[in-house]
Amino acid sequence: MLKGKSLVAGEWIGSDRNFFNEPVSGTADEFSQGTPELVDRACEAAEQAFWKFGYSSRADRASFLREIAKQIELRGPDLTEMGMKETGLPEARLEGERGRTVAQMRLFADHIEAGDYLDRRHDVALPDRAPLPRPDLRLMQRPIGPVAVFGASNFPLAFSTAGGDTASALAAGCPVVVKGHPAHPGIADIIAQAFDAAIKSTGVHPGVFSQVLDGGRIVGETLVQHPLICAVGFTGSPAGGRALFDLAAARPSPIPFYGELGSTNPVFVLPNALAHRAEEIATSWVASLTLGAGQFCTNPSVCVVVDGKGADQFVAALAKALADAAPQTMLTDSITRAYQAGVDQWKTMPDVKALHASDNLQRAAGPNAFSVSASDWLSNTGLQDEVFGPAGLVVRAKDMSEAVEMARALEGQLTCTLQMDEDDIEAAAQLMPILERKAGRILANGFPTGVEVCDSMVHGGPYPASTNFGATSVGTLSIRRFLRPVCFQNMPGELLPDDIKHD
Repeated sequence: MLKGKSLVAGEWIGSDRNFFNEPVSGTADEFSQGTPELVDRACEAAEQAFWKFGYSSRADRASFLREIAKQIELRGPDLTEMGMKETGLPEARLEGERGRTVAQMRLFADHIEAGDYLDRRHDVALPDRAPLPRPDLRLMQRPIGPVAVFGASNFPLAFSTAGGDTASALAAGCPVVVKGHPAHPGIADIIAQAFDAAIKSTGVHPGVFSQVLDGGRIVGETLVQHPLICAVGFTGSPAGGRALFDLAAARPSPIPFYGELGSTNPVFVLPNALAHRAEEIATSWVASLTLGAGQFCTNPSVCVVVDGKGADQFVAALAKALADAAPQTMLTDSITRAYQAGVDQWKTMPDVKALHASDNLQRAAGPNAFSVSASDWLSNTGLQDEVFGPAGLVVRAKDMSEAVEMARALEGQLTCTLQMDEDDIEAAAQLMPILERKAGRILANGFPTGVEVCDSMVHGGPYPASTNFGATSVGTLSIRRFLRPVCFQNMPGELLPDDIKHD
């Protein structure tokens, strides 16, 4: 059963204001609106918890993460049922995402037990060094304190209450205060119950996790500005993320804001690949473009082709594949409206040609594709704006020089992709140094939807893909966001953290 309230340091607390979810079908559920007072209470509890949790053993934190995973699995059927109701996502997708969510909890448990993330360094004392002796110096990574996490609309499990931001922060030793996403408060409620059970089972301080539900903005704005919050993890729209980023920077004591905001994830189809595999690449692009109604941050919404053999064949195959693609339910009414507005804007641009057009049917979105020349794309910065949904833009370059010029003009991206054959190596070599500066992940002969959770993954990139190009929100490297290096000089062993006493 739903609690319908915020979970603050082990207590389920309501308020005198309520909001409702927006189910695809069935009766809406009622939830208590969070307040600034609840945010303050959650942050105070997180700070209190940090003095124990931040200095707990890696083994204890690993056990806590594994217990969270176990408690989420126990609620699997309820999560799937609520997820289908609130988001319209199919059963298989939700079950797969739940598997990813618990797997990354366990991955971080394994990661901190191994200890490599601590980056321990030791320069032994050199008392006889001339002209000056060297002191004993030891360095390791330490947790920063309470972290604010914002749930994402498009991944109600893997990027939300129990998502990678929460998992990596807890693994680091940082208590978490989550701003529950209004698109799926029911899922957030059930996940919070799993955390509550895990806290009670392991005896962890209840302030280690709180979730404040919010049907608007007040909770998020209050959370980012709270003086006890030391960093923020966010996945969402460029407008919302930039507003919160500015609030974090404007604080008397600014804090890092790790925001993933927007990306068009361009695919460059090089000449020989286009000549030999035009239909195959077009069909595969459509499959990636329309996957999950295009509601992935890695959705490859821009495809660059160099005019020549295969270009017209590519466009024809693209239009045919899109004509066969059925409308899909989108996550929320507001996302559906925003998608339609983005498509309508493309339709009004004089240099943009429709290849396949369809309209939304209430919350169901149909796929769309448009074509524009590279020269017109270069002169219209609005074509770099993300349209969140199953809409693609084919940019036709007259030659490789123009494709390279377009690559140079790209904003920061989560991903860039090269579709290439063996004879395209020289052309690809022209693009690689540029794409390295534009994206966090570069692919060859694949499509970026589907982000592996592992040690080597980078899910981030230069702005506006993310607000911190040196960080990732997926993979074990994401723990670095919630740690900072501390050097201990000539420190007696009795005062050193246990993890650095022996090397």
